[in-house]
Amino acid sequence: MSRFQPFVMERMMSKWEQTVDINLSESGVHPMLLRELLADAETAVEDLLATDLNYPEVNGSIGLRRNIAALYDNATPDNVLVTVGAIEANFLAVSSLLGPGDKIVIMRPNYMQVWGMAKNLDLDVETFDLLEDEGWAPDLSELAEKVTPETKMIAVCNPNNPTGRIMTEAEMDAVVREAARVGAWILADEVYGGAEREGRGQAPSFFGRYDKVLAVGSLSKAYGLPGLRIGWVVAPEEAIDAMWARHEYVTISTTRLANKLAEIAVSAEMRPRIIARTRRYIRDGWPVLEDWMRDHGNVFSFTPPDAAAIA
Repeated sequence: MSRFQPFVMERMMSKWEQTVDINLSESGVHPMLLRELLADAETAVEDLLATDLNYPEVNGSIGLRRNIAALYDNATPDNVLVTVGAIEANFLAVSSLLGPGDKIVIMRPNYMQVWGMAKNLDLDVETFDLLEDEGWAPDLSELAEKVTPETKMIAVCNPNNPTGRIMTEAEMDAVVREAARVGAWILADEVYGGAEREGRGQAPSFFGRYDKVLAVGSLSKAYGLPGLRIGWVVAPEEAIDAMWARHEYVTISTTRLANKLAEIAVSAEMRPRIIARTRRYIRDGWPVLEDWMRDHGNVFSFTPPDAAAIA
């Protein structure tokens, strides 16, 4: 067999997450019931029962892509590719735009899929750190040092997994400047957007700040719908087309029923209700976790997350 970097965290999760009584490693809110998602959609059940179980549009149904595009400034359905979770979106982004020997600079700590995948694709991998003693702010001087004319992609996670920190506008601008300086792509994992612990606003997207951004989203975290296995990437049309072609090799498409349910979830009517539910779980749950950690004396240290059900 070829040399292979396993995805250590997902290996652990896939072996144990369905067999334990209490899972402290889960990073999403309690999943929605199908009944909750369809509660106010009077004709939704009959519509689903009348669905032919055929392939959907391979790049995602037009209704779903239209609803996703509406979440991003100046995006159209042609800027959207629907994927099997954010994990396929990340895979397609890296494997479509980079090749062996190309240099990628990755934020750390992070959801380590992109790091491991880059190793498996024989990319030249560099990292830049978030600084714990500065509340998990990115080390921008290290980023500037690591980004060179050979850099083809900068991968960030915002809101961050696992720290829950949201980058400031100035920090985002600094990442864009470094990418623009060398013409690199920015791969932005934004799956926790909408899961903010405080305030009413949502973490801003990198999409629209620069012409070489791949913004990745998912229904798994901020929506509490991981079982639908729906993710997406929003990017320039030529990049979408390159990823779409490789998507046909990997999965062909997501499922027709998942597209229909996702279209409901991301609709202008239902999405605000789902986001409110997610934030209620996070805002009610954080004090419980905080008290539990403090009850253990000096065992834990922690920085409260800006977003996400993880710290």
